Amino acid sequence: MRIILLGPPGAGKGTQAKSLALKLGAPHISTGDLLRKNVKEGTGLGIKAKDYMERGALVPDELVAQMLIVRFSQPDVKTGFILDGYPRNMSQAGVLEGILKQNNMSIDLVVSLDSSEPVIIQRLSGRLVCSKCGENFHAVNMPPLKQGLCDKCGSKLYQRADDKEETIRKRLAVYANETAPLLEYYQARNLLHHIPADGPAETVLNQIIVLARQKQ
Repeated sequence: MRIILLGPPGAGKGTQAKSLALKLGAPHISTGDLLRKNVKEGTGLGIKAKDYMERGALVPDELVAQMLIVRFSQPDVKTGFILDGYPRNMSQAGVLEGILKQNNMSIDLVVSLDSSEPVIIQRLSGRLVCSKCGENFHAVNMPPLKQGLCDKCGSKLYQRADDKEETIRKRLAVYANETAPLLEYYQARNLLHHIPADGPAETVLNQIIVLARQKQ
């Protein structure tokens, strides 16, 4: 089963992708994780990406695409995957289409996690991220066992600059503008399904699993 999870920042894509990957026995592919992994391992692509990141610049789409090409060539994705938050626009959708064709793959299901602005702001404004391993916590919804420290590796937690309320609203506006054509693109291919994502994570996960099983 090959699934794309779409949704605005804070809709729970990462959380759902990880849980779904465990339930379906398919690898979770996140471009953010790919970037961090390549940088940590010091690959050629990681070194190039690190240069952009250290300058505070966005990593170019072309570089992310090259990382995806490498990832999709690996054997564990041949039977299925959960793609988290990519593509984000029509340009990336075209890149993904090309990568999939090269590997004789096609998408089975695209799920849009639809979440309301107040819920997203509450989720993101309380989000805490580990400075070392990238694990996510929440000041209210999922607090760490020790205040300010990661449960997984013990490193310090911090709030991302783009998780401030004013920035969140801007991010949501950008998402809505860029993603509208993308949703239409997958809708026209009878791949898109909308799921309300304001509720409990377990409820949302179960709805995705039902959809996935219907597509098998």
